[in-house]
Amino acid sequence: MSSQSLSEALRRHRLKLGAALLLSALIAGCGGGGDETTSPEWSFGPQMPHRRSYPASAQLGGKIYVATGMVGETGKPLDFVERFDPKRNEWSSLPATPKAFSAAAGATFDGRFWVIGGNSPEASGKQVYSYGVQQGRWRSEAPLPVPRTNLAAVTFRGKLYAIGGLDPLNPTRTVFVYDSAQRRWTKGTPLPVALQAHSAVVFRDEIWVIGGRVRSLARQRRVWIYSPKSDRWRAGPPLPKPMDTLATSATGNEIHAIVDDINVIYDGDTGRWRQGPRLEMPRHALAVYTIGDTLYAVGGCLYPQLRDSSVVEKIPVR
Repeated sequence: MSSQSLSEALRRHRLKLGAALLLSALIAGCGGGGDETTSPEWSFGPQMPHRRSYPASAQLGGKIYVATGMVGETGKPLDFVERFDPKRNEWSSLPATPKAFSAAAGATFDGRFWVIGGNSPEASGKQVYSYGVQQGRWRSEAPLPVPRTNLAAVTFRGKLYAIGGLDPLNPTRTVFVYDSAQRRWTKGTPLPVALQAHSAVVFRDEIWVIGGRVRSLARQRRVWIYSPKSDRWRAGPPLPKPMDTLATSATGNEIHAIVDDINVIYDGDTGRWRQGPRLEMPRHALAVYTIGDTLYAVGGCLYPQLRDSSVVEKIPVR
């Protein structure tokens, strides 16, 4: 995004914060006392070196890795790789992926950052690469059996799952499972419905697949939960609103799901979704991760401007 756009967003944020502080002071002056509590709000962190949407991303060793993606205005696929260190509050550039592509899935597996699938004129859609942090190099891994893009990936019980996605024209139900001991992908229990542009997280020792689009392109409120005990998918608590190209993060007893101007939080205690604070700069096809007590929202395509962004926002979580 342009520096002017970011400056305007920061200005709005400061005005909003100032108004909130003034209101708190007025409440205190009118006998409100010092017991009033305010909900946390998003604030800005260091921007990524490159703007992008539809990245492959993962959290590894308390750091956020962001690879590939696209510049949506041109459709240009990217091979850029960057890492955010929350302790240092800074970004660093890493070696590029062997090929440029977008709409891949990212995951942490076997102590490495994996990038799975994705599409571009130079990529087959079956490609799988992993990055070794100690070696500082990418290596080719066993490819997917078939091309996939706009898929989701998670690591679960020592195996890597590649879930749904486009084939590359239509959404699919397939779940591929990678076993490092055998170094090959096998078919897992398929999704109940064919999905793309969904998200997946591990929560309470189960895999949750959230939102997405079906073949009609209808956005979904559905949530599907995979139980390793039954080896089956079941319907989970539906989202309050349809969501696709969303990003999710599970932490403690909560799941955070964010896209554009929607931010909803699943509470494991109540079994319900609740509304969370809206991003200062709403985006889709972004990356969302919780590190420590902070939730980060990274990059993505600005809504409604439809321009890719390097913006990073953060908010405290319980």
